[in-house]
Amino acid sequence: MSRSLYHHPKPFFRASRGTWHLQIEGKQINLGRDRKDAFDRYHKLMQQQPSKRTLAPTSDIASIADQFLDWCVKHRAADTYEWYRERLQRFVSRYPDLKIDELKNHHVQDWIDSYDGLSSGSKRNLCRAIQRALRWAVQQEIIDRSPIAHFQKPRAGRRKTVIDEQEYARILANLPNDDFRDLIRFAWHTGARAAECLAIEVRHLDLANKRVVFPVDEEKMERIPRVIYLSQEAHAIVCSRLKRKTEFIFTNTCGKPWTTDAVNCAFEALQIRMGKKAMTETAVEVSVEEIDETVASLRPTRHVRGKTIVKTESELRAEAKRKLTKRLAKRYARKHSLTEFRHSWCHHALRRGLDALTVSVLMGHSDPSMVSRVYSHLNHAPEYLLDQAQRAVEGS
Repeated sequence: MSRSLYHHPKPFFRASRGTWHLQIEGKQINLGRDRKDAFDRYHKLMQQQPSKRTLAPTSDIASIADQFLDWCVKHRAADTYEWYRERLQRFVSRYPDLKIDELKNHHVQDWIDSYDGLSSGSKRNLCRAIQRALRWAVQQEIIDRSPIAHFQKPRAGRRKTVIDEQEYARILANLPNDDFRDLIRFAWHTGARAAECLAIEVRHLDLANKRVVFPVDEEKMERIPRVIYLSQEAHAIVCSRLKRKTEFIFTNTCGKPWTTDAVNCAFEALQIRMGKKAMTETAVEVSVEEIDETVASLRPTRHVRGKTIVKTESELRAEAKRKLTKRLAKRYARKHSLTEFRHSWCHHALRRGLDALTVSVLMGHSDPSMVSRVYSHLNHAPEYLLDQAQRAVEGS
């Protein structure tokens, strides 16, 4: 039976009252209306909370992971804690009773190899999580050495997906409402990180200087304030969103801030919509034989207000056709993500003549070499590179 890592309570927003709350041991604590103040108070409360369990001896991986996460909740941002918790849980679930002196490099290799559909970058992040936890344990003098300190992680993935102007126009044309369209347009015009786009609140705006400013404690690396400079188009989008008078700039049709899951669902719906259009243009349809085969696998009843109702033959065939059409549509269109718009912004900025240092600063990189090391988009633009090579010898 796999062990579960300790899960700390997290603040939640009650829209009916417009306040943030935290539940500890069955008791709800009102953290106030301001999100920043609420999370500041949350972190202080977590530091004051006694341990909910007696820590096991540090001879096994799960105990060290638990202690590392306890440290993260007190000294790192909530998103950072959750990032490590999700990945460490995977490792502990695979090796619930593994001891430190038993851990070998092949355990990590077998673990990441078990994820067939995972990208090299995602597998690298799995390795980073377990190595970081053990490195922390060494720093805290809990263990003498990390047995996987020299494990060779998979290479970080290269950013190859670029959305061109034509694809961008097609995407906008297939978006059903302005709320998601504004979010995508903002990402296209600023190159901001996906998490940054979702986190922008009214208090972050500095419209006089046409910028968004995240304070140090809300910045990804918690080193310097993160500043997103707004182009004319991005500035207009933000000003338009302000008319909705919501705390978060980008909200859905219900006025609630976008979450990563909601954005993912919206992109999946976009993929299906674009795929269906492509199917119509190429006269592709689901066959009668496929519908007949799928009908046999469907549940013959449905529940309505506590009552079980038998589906009619036409309902079953309509359900089968709907499911098959969605599945087929995904083959005719690619699923996009907010991160792709950031990568595309980098590509187009470099092609338009911005130097790598300026691009890095605008993207919020702490290391300016990130553009040259991670973003290889210009390798796929030979006509641009040829033009630049000619300019280099002509001096103009």
